[in-house]
Amino acid sequence: MSSRVASILEKAKKLHFAGIGGSGMFPLVEILLSEGYEISGSDINEGGIIDSERGMGIAVTIGHDAKNVEGADALVVSAALLDGNPEVARANELGIPIIERAELLGYVTSRYDKSICISGTHGKTTATSMLASILLLGGYDPAAVIGGKLPLIDGYGRPGASDYMVCEACEFKDTFLELSSYYSVILNVDADHLDYFGSLENLEASFHKFGELAKKAVIANGDDENTLDALEGLDNDVILVGEGDNCDYRITDVERYDKAFYKFCLRHGGEEIGRFELKVPGRHNVHNAAVAAVCAHLEGVSADDIQKGFDSFGGAGRRFEVLGKFSGVTIADDYAHHPLELKVTLDAAQNMGYNRIIAVFQPFTFSRTKALLDDFAEALSAADIVVMTEIMGSREINTYGISTADLAAKIEGSVWFDSFDQVADHCLDIAQPGDLILTMGCGDIYKAADTMVERCKSN
Repeated sequence: MSSRVASILEKAKKLHFAGIGGSGMFPLVEILLSEGYEISGSDINEGGIIDSERGMGIAVTIGHDAKNVEGADALVVSAALLDGNPEVARANELGIPIIERAELLGYVTSRYDKSICISGTHGKTTATSMLASILLLGGYDPAAVIGGKLPLIDGYGRPGASDYMVCEACEFKDTFLELSSYYSVILNVDADHLDYFGSLENLEASFHKFGELAKKAVIANGDDENTLDALEGLDNDVILVGEGDNCDYRITDVERYDKAFYKFCLRHGGEEIGRFELKVPGRHNVHNAAVAAVCAHLEGVSADDIQKGFDSFGGAGRRFEVLGKFSGVTIADDYAHHPLELKVTLDAAQNMGYNRIIAVFQPFTFSRTKALLDDFAEALSAADIVVMTEIMGSREINTYGISTADLAAKIEGSVWFDSFDQVADHCLDIAQPGDLILTMGCGDIYKAADTMVERCKSN
């Protein structure tokens, strides 16, 4: 597909982005704006990303309207907007080429000789952020496309001026198969997006195809059984990272040095590559960090510069992001939306010394909630108090006969509400000094956290 996109962009001067406020669109906007394209966009809601884009001189319209695309040489859209969007319909009427975001990202990665594409059911935003930080502080000047906001660059990506690109690679609907990859990184493979893949075996087959894209090597989690299954029969060079004896790069001497923060040693053969300390909580981040360190080490980054990257990284946006502390109550937000992600996030929170954890969860998609109902209940039960919203259906219609009430029935003492205002009222009413209120989910549950913060600030 990249050749089609290349042909379009060679002739284009003005690009219109429908859904320009999305975190996946923003770094592509930044990269193409830096190359001299005239950019405009539209979205349905205001937001911080749109504020940043307007600050860059980009005209952004709130609301999708057919007239927005008139005068553009190409329209860029996310897959979710392809059906029934008035801007898409008008572009088709006018013969304006339409580029789907995944295609555009694939084209962008193809222009960098060393695109490091990081995939996995869990942890890819964190690992991508870590590696981007390491390469940036190491003087490698990488381009980056990240699924969360990286504080070091105050953004979701950057153009870069070298052969290096660090790119978060999402498996949903096989979008990562559009990428051009120097290193294909697989952090883990877990049952998710089964509404699309249908089975874990099909998901593993897609990760296998992603591994086949690697021009140099596949760097993968040697401790994860599903990842090893996905790699079976792969002809490419494979570099395994993990704690097991089967791994090429071994994680050893893992220690908790401060509450939920860890340090570890990374070895290759008989050689110690380095000893590293992390500034993000949770043991699961040891594996994310080790993979980032291996990618950097293979490209000649010193252990000291790798540690500089880790020192600079206290978490990406919406990854255990502490939003404030008010009257002794800490309010934080996390993107966790799969049972395993909930588990590791709550495990980390439990080691941080809070009196109680008030977990605020927004289930995302009916299919995932139905398929993993018992797993969600088990993971959330680790919190002291569980507060939930109704399921955010996103792209789905509820043909599954599932609701939050079904999940709440499996979690003793849990409650759920229809609105974020109700969630905020309840959480602030019950919170006591020393408590953590932790919102979790990949939808818009962060708005409930923002509401709580604003109410605390105004009191």
